[in-house]
Amino acid sequence: MARAKRTAAKREEARKTGQQSNDKVVATNRRARHDYDILETYECGIVLQGSEVKSLRAGRAQIADAYGRVVEGEVWLYGMHIPPWQFATGGAAHDPDRRRKLLLHRREIDELLGRTTQQALTLIPLSVYFTQGLAKVSLALARGRKLYDKRQAMAARTAEREAARAVREVARWG
Repeated sequence: MARAKRTAAKREEARKTGQQSNDKVVATNRRARHDYDILETYECGIVLQGSEVKSLRAGRAQIADAYGRVVEGEVWLYGMHIPPWQFATGGAAHDPDRRRKLLLHRREIDELLGRTTQQALTLIPLSVYFTQGLAKVSLALARGRKLYDKRQAMAARTAEREAARAVREVARWG
């Protein structure tokens, strides 16, 4: 537990200072921040078979249509596609679209179960990456956006970008 806190603290510090962390990102869900309001994020371990790990290390995974669900006290990831490793044969090959178990602390699982059942929230994977040799999933607790919310968010981002551009222009010329 202390190791996980230290690792998260180092990653947060690297993000704040603009340094690169030594995480190798395998897949990202680019549509997630557009389609959902992200409320909280969790770093989860993931249970994989050997050929899945090799395929992930080769950078082959898709999480665009993936989602998480709490079933009988365990968190499962559905819809994540990891294609079979090209050199796996026979029993070593895996089902590319099977559900995969996510590893979280019991109190985090209980919190996710409560919040997803009481409120209209869903679990969305934001990215899959390797950190210190272990495969991790960044899982977000999110609320779906309506079409008008998406338009408002895009307009706000555009206005923010234009304001920053104007500030840079004033600082450059004046």
